[in-house]
Amino acid sequence: MVKLVLVRHGESIANATNVYTGWNDVPLTKKGEEQAEKAGRLIQKIPDFYPTHIHTSVLSRAIMTANIVADICNFLYLPITKTWRLNERHYGSLRGLNKDVSRKVFGVKQVLMWRRGFYSIPPKQGSPMIDKRYRLCDQHLMPRAESLYQTQLRLMPYYYDHVAPRLLNNEDQLIVAHGSSLRALIKKLENINDHDIVKLEVPNAEPIIYTMDNRLNITNKEILK
Repeated sequence: MVKLVLVRHGESIANATNVYTGWNDVPLTKKGEEQAEKAGRLIQKIPDFYPTHIHTSVLSRAIMTANIVADICNFLYLPITKTWRLNERHYGSLRGLNKDVSRKVFGVKQVLMWRRGFYSIPPKQGSPMIDKRYRLCDQHLMPRAESLYQTQLRLMPYYYDHVAPRLLNNEDQLIVAHGSSLRALIKKLENINDHDIVKLEVPNAEPIIYTMDNRLNITNKEILK
């Protein structure tokens, strides 16, 4: 048996102010740092969990959470990969907009589809991200807005190439990412249908433990709080 642990970052400034974040780079709040510390203590108590690698996004809130967790769990010696493929879903021109305001402007039903639907794409931003962290990426792959489905499409190649092979080699793995990117991954791992994914929530800093067999079939799932 092998373990895959998923953790959403602690509360960010955008979470605290109820705005769409997406690829905007915002730090954790003090509460978020405390949540990350709690997640670290919970992960520290997982029986027989010995990860060989940590995977996270290139966004500060996830990296900060990963570092805090690694420090508390004495995992700082582990290699860590930061990849844009684990970034939060790109919210297009909604980025930075208050969620309550968006409901008034676009309607509750439309916003629900953008936020929770699998195929709905929010309004695109005018141009791709201009940021040095994406300088070496293929610019044709850089989104201007994404559905959850598109998030899944750009995320899964990383999982198949860099996470699954290690799991198949009986190496526990730790992923620290974002609400929507983890929803996209969980949908694939658990084979959740397009309708039920609307109801899936991934709270901040509550570790999800998957125990898998030698074919990566899930034999147990546990959420630590």
